[in-house]
Amino acid sequence: MREKILEITNATMQFGGLIAVNNLTMHVSYQEIVALIGPNGAGKTTAFNMMTGVYKPTSGFVVLNKENITGMRPDMIAQRGMARTFQNIRLFKALSVLDNVIIAQHLRLKSTWPGAVLRLPRYRAEERLMHERAEDLLRYMGLWDVRHEVSASLPYGMQRKLEIARALATQPTMLLLDEPAAGMNPAESDELTGLIRGIRDHFELTVLLIEHHMDVVMDISDRIYVLDYGNLIATGTPEEIQSNDDVIRAYLGVDEDEA
Repeated sequence: MREKILEITNATMQFGGLIAVNNLTMHVSYQEIVALIGPNGAGKTTAFNMMTGVYKPTSGFVVLNKENITGMRPDMIAQRGMARTFQNIRLFKALSVLDNVIIAQHLRLKSTWPGAVLRLPRYRAEERLMHERAEDLLRYMGLWDVRHEVSASLPYGMQRKLEIARALATQPTMLLLDEPAAGMNPAESDELTGLIRGIRDHFELTVLLIEHHMDVVMDISDRIYVLDYGNLIATGTPEEIQSNDDVIRAYLGVDEDEA
């Protein structure tokens, strides 16, 4: 059995009288691609926000690489190896593609701020390394030719790729993708599926994604968790989820002729 990288145990997120996520228990193992699916409002992004430190769970625990990260700040969690993208793309839109990826690496800088201001040798060496890593990532992601373009000017699909490249620049062990195929046509979705698999293998990453495109989910996932109204209603392989009656009723829909 592969080692568990991420473990969520009995995690609940309550806002006043509203329970957005209720007693969620799940795990993701080393180099798995796992999907978290469910209808709109099921609590998927809230679950991501608990994992990444945006919200502190009302109760329960989040463990990353055997360390309890429950309630840590997002930057502290990122330093421990968890990176994410967002449903709504959040780039530094006025900066170039290259600068977006370079800035993400500041999380790993060991130089002090006086060293950066004075441009001491250690900082200059780190700066060179950041440029090299950014160049390698942009070549890998197919964004090298647009490296000097302002990120806001890129086509939608390229902006998605850039957001993933920026997340990868933080050198994560765990990558969370929030609806990476949103707004993409079938051809772009197919390309994205191959890209995510390639990222998992090339960077030896573990991937957890939220996605509404069922073709993407069923094609790419090793395992799937299904939320409905904040409750976990099913977990299993794509084949098991496709034939699960609770999932069909809650999310995938029922053929009216068969109902």
